[in-house]
Amino acid sequence: MKIALYNRDRIAGIEALKERLREKGAILACYGEDFTSWQNLPSDTDLFLSLGGDGTFLQSLTFIRDRGIPVAGVNFGRLGFLATARADDDRWIDDLVAGRYSVEERSLLRVACAALPDDFYPFALNEVSLQRSGAGMLSISVRIDGRELPTYWADGLVVATPTGSTAYNLSVGGPVVMPSSEVMVITPIAPHNLNVRPLVVPMDADIEMRFDARGAGAVLSFDNRPCVIPDRTAVSLRRGRFGLRYVSLSDNNFIGALRAKLFWGEDRRNAI
Repeated sequence: MKIALYNRDRIAGIEALKERLREKGAILACYGEDFTSWQNLPSDTDLFLSLGGDGTFLQSLTFIRDRGIPVAGVNFGRLGFLATARADDDRWIDDLVAGRYSVEERSLLRVACAALPDDFYPFALNEVSLQRSGAGMLSISVRIDGRELPTYWADGLVVATPTGSTAYNLSVGGPVVMPSSEVMVITPIAPHNLNVRPLVVPMDADIEMRFDARGAGAVLSFDNRPCVIPDRTAVSLRRGRFGLRYVSLSDNNFIGALRAKLFWGEDRRNAI
């Protein structure tokens, strides 16, 4: 089995992990040594292993792109909602090398925007957000399948996939969505309208956005990869024509992650 290892930062314990994988018969291609970009990622890679936190996992998409290589995450970070294997417990290595894991297809968002640089990768796994770059709020018009919603007056908007519902979307008051759901969530950031709430739309809907920031522009962010765009720029979002193949380890499930990592329903009174 050929595994590509990717880490953004120097992390204690990575060398020991590499040695353990080699002992189990894995052939390794390491970021910075055997590849430095998506263009020279080995073509015979069987699995992409992200070493770090959820931010590192999200960055993996820019290497995998449309190649269909499964991605697994080892959590060296703080939360590890996507990177589910624990760095301090290597019992998952045997299953990974032997192929004893399941693969889930996770939907991506694809953005069309004339203001994006030519080398900017226009896909996101968690969310695409439009955020103010100046002091004033944004006036944002949104069309869903050609039908216009009332104008949003807010610091921005988050459009999240089911995978991203537990990330930025959750922080700004959006709902948690099961990963297998065929929906997107549009959630305003600090809206000035008291009667504006998150909106759940079909995954195959076409979303178009334009904004007015009184000349200040705005930040368009793809899983925390930002790009500044000028006022009244058109931004179109739709489901990507391909997804990301997410490796789910045998002892990992979404409900369990909600309870263990986000303390879903945790109440100190239950322990009394």
